[in-house]
Amino acid sequence: MKIAVIQASTQIEKNCLLFEATKDTVSDKGWKVINFGVTADEENFSYIQISLCAALLINSGAVDYVVTGCSSGNGMAIACNALPNLIAGYLPTPADAFLFGRINHGNVASLPLGLNFGWSGEVNLRQTLSALFDTAMNTGYPTESAARKQADSEKLKQIKTLAQTDMIQILSGLDDDFTQVIYEKSDLMTYITENGTNTGLVEFLKGGKWRKL
Repeated sequence: MKIAVIQASTQIEKNCLLFEATKDTVSDKGWKVINFGVTADEENFSYIQISLCAALLINSGAVDYVVTGCSSGNGMAIACNALPNLIAGYLPTPADAFLFGRINHGNVASLPLGLNFGWSGEVNLRQTLSALFDTAMNTGYPTESAARKQADSEKLKQIKTLAQTDMIQILSGLDDDFTQVIYEKSDLMTYITENGTNTGLVEFLKGGKWRKL
């Protein structure tokens, strides 16, 4: 599995911790973790812009999972869930992470990186990621309800597909001023265009078709 780490600019100082904690959590699994910031030398990215970055990473097929967050973690989860093929969980505690990982068949973990992030905040973050990734995911919980929970998660994905449009339509409909900073994020765009498997979206990005003439 390939996991992207990326968070909103309001919590730039937490980027290294988020990246290292994610790497440490999955170090024995052979999974790849890629850090996309954002960092102090980049322009400001709102949580909505970062949700679009997450959507590009997932919908292009460049990564399988995104670990992200903002000050509360809630806004990022809401923004991600508004986008195609993203199922985001708001994960303030290890219990929330465990249940999300087992039940909801999600692909975005949104963490509160400011709210209640005081003394032992790092401990809670690491334990939350451990609860998310340490055991087999999407198994259903509790055991006696596993089959029903798995069926429910598949139905949710079907509903999202029916209810939402695709990334090319979304990007084409947004203002240039809002999306330009995303297209200029070279580490993100290079990784997507070199590793994405969704040829339609990758060619759209490589061809600069998002630029309005």
